[in-house]
Amino acid sequence: MTTQPGATAPTPQSSANQRRSIGVFSNYSDAERAVDHLSDSGFPVQRVAIIGSDVQMVEQIIGRLNYGGAALRGAGSGAFAGVLIGWLFGLFNWFTPLLATLTIVLYGLVFGAVLGAIFGLIVHALQGGRRDFASVRVMLPSRYEVVADEQVADEARNLLAQMPGGM
Repeated sequence: MTTQPGATAPTPQSSANQRRSIGVFSNYSDAERAVDHLSDSGFPVQRVAIIGSDVQMVEQIIGRLNYGGAALRGAGSGAFAGVLIGWLFGLFNWFTPLLATLTIVLYGLVFGAVLGAIFGLIVHALQGGRRDFASVRVMLPSRYEVVADEQVADEARNLLAQMPGGM
């Protein structure tokens, strides 16, 4: 999480009852555009929040998962971990840094891919066909409400009313 100079983190006292809605949007990009307009107008945006409501978990199925796919996915993640670990070990080699680093990274890639493939196969076999598909999960709010501190809510609402293209 990054903070801007002068920004303050929300406190338990700055709950929803001390904030007022200044706009409701059906997608995040519109809510973001509204806050960007407030920022461009010089409004103190640290007093604004975007709140996603009515959240749904959506799991998009991306394909079947068989032993070959499980091994391939395991090999990919293992190879990535192996390259990172090999690079870290090679980074601290002071005698022949370039050649040794490349060799250790290559060994890490191969070793990680082999172990990852084996681990992927074992995990897939232990599931016993209960979950033989691959998926991606996301949380999607159905609406986004832009709220502002009670003291500045009227000013924010007036600025949003002047936004090009409307609110």
